[in-house]
Amino acid sequence: MEPVQTKNDPLPAMSAEELAEEQKLIRRLQMMMNMVIQVITQDSTLTIDEAAQMIGDSRKAALAMFPGKELAFDLIWKPRFQRLMRERFRIH
Repeated sequence: MEPVQTKNDPLPAMSAEELAEEQKLIRRLQMMMNMVIQVITQDSTLTIDEAAQMIGDSRKAALAMFPGKELAFDLIWKPRFQRLMRERFRIH
Protein backbone atom coordinates (compact mmCIF):
# COMPACT_ATOMS: atom_id res chain seq x y z
CA MET A 1 0.00 0.00 0.00
CA GLU A 2 1.07 3.57 -0.62
CA PRO A 3 2.15 5.62 2.41
CA VAL A 4 -0.21 8.39 3.49
CA GLN A 5 1.62 11.71 3.66
CA THR A 6 0.93 15.33 2.83
CA LYS A 7 3.42 17.72 1.24
CA ASN A 8 4.04 19.68 4.44
CA ASP A 9 4.03 16.69 6.78
CA PRO A 10 7.42 16.44 8.55
CA LEU A 11 6.58 13.04 10.04
CA PRO A 12 7.41 9.80 8.24
CA ALA A 13 4.68 8.44 6.03
CA MET A 14 2.39 5.77 7.43
CA SER A 15 0.89 2.98 5.41
CA ALA A 16 -2.86 2.68 5.35
CA GLU A 17 -2.55 -0.37 7.60
CA GLU A 18 -0.42 1.52 10.16
CA LEU A 19 -2.83 4.44 10.08
CA ALA A 20 -5.80 2.12 10.65
CA GLU A 21 -4.01 0.47 13.58
CA GLU A 22 -3.23 3.85 15.16
CA GLN A 23 -6.85 4.96 14.74
CA LYS A 24 -7.97 1.72 16.40
CA LEU A 25 -5.66 2.41 19.36
CA ILE A 26 -6.94 5.99 19.62
CA ARG A 27 -10.56 4.78 19.70
CA ARG A 28 -9.64 2.20 22.36
CA LEU A 29 -7.90 4.88 24.43
CA GLN A 30 -10.88 7.23 24.15
CA MET A 31 -13.26 4.47 25.22
CA MET A 32 -11.06 3.59 28.19
CA MET A 33 -10.75 7.20 29.33
CA ASN A 34 -14.50 7.75 28.95
CA MET A 35 -15.16 4.67 31.08
CA VAL A 36 -12.83 5.96 33.81
CA ILE A 37 -14.56 9.34 33.72
CA GLN A 38 -17.99 7.71 33.95
CA VAL A 39 -17.03 5.49 36.87
CA ILE A 40 -15.54 8.40 38.81
CA THR A 41 -18.60 10.53 38.04
CA GLN A 42 -21.28 7.93 38.77
CA ASP A 43 -19.93 5.64 41.53
CA SER A 44 -20.89 7.39 44.74
CA THR A 45 -18.98 4.83 46.83
CA LEU A 46 -15.65 5.58 45.12
CA THR A 47 -13.09 7.23 47.39
CA ILE A 48 -10.74 9.98 46.30
CA ASP A 49 -7.80 7.55 46.62
CA GLU A 50 -9.53 4.97 44.42
CA ALA A 51 -10.33 7.60 41.81
CA ALA A 52 -6.72 8.83 41.84
CA GLN A 53 -5.53 5.24 41.43
CA MET A 54 -7.85 4.75 38.45
CA ILE A 55 -6.47 7.88 36.83
CA GLY A 56 -2.89 6.77 37.47
CA ASP A 57 -3.62 3.34 36.02
CA SER A 58 -5.28 4.88 32.96
CA ARG A 59 -2.17 7.04 32.39
CA LYS A 60 0.05 3.95 32.56
CA ALA A 61 -2.21 2.12 30.10
CA ALA A 62 -2.27 5.11 27.73
CA LEU A 63 1.53 5.34 27.76
CA ALA A 64 1.80 1.59 27.16
CA MET A 65 -0.38 2.06 24.07
CA PHE A 66 1.46 5.23 22.98
CA PRO A 67 5.02 5.16 24.35
CA GLY A 68 6.72 8.52 24.64
CA LYS A 69 3.47 10.50 24.52
CA GLU A 70 3.53 11.79 28.11
CA LEU A 71 3.19 15.39 26.95
CA ALA A 72 0.14 14.56 24.85
CA PHE A 73 -1.49 12.82 27.83
CA ASP A 74 -0.67 15.75 30.11
CA LEU A 75 -2.12 18.25 27.63
CA ILE A 76 -5.26 16.33 26.67
CA TRP A 77 -6.35 14.10 29.55
CA LYS A 78 -4.74 15.49 32.69
CA PRO A 79 -6.79 18.74 32.72
CA ARG A 80 -10.00 16.76 32.24
CA PHE A 81 -9.16 14.46 35.12
CA GLN A 82 -8.15 17.40 37.33
CA ARG A 83 -11.45 19.16 36.62
CA LEU A 84 -13.36 15.93 37.25
CA MET A 85 -11.63 15.39 40.60
CA ARG A 86 -12.30 18.99 41.66
CA GLU A 87 -15.99 18.70 40.77
CA ARG A 88 -16.52 15.19 42.14
CA PHE A 89 -14.63 15.57 45.43
CA ARG A 90 -14.96 19.35 45.90
CA ILE A 91 -11.18 19.88 45.72
CA HIS A 92 -9.88 23.43 45.29
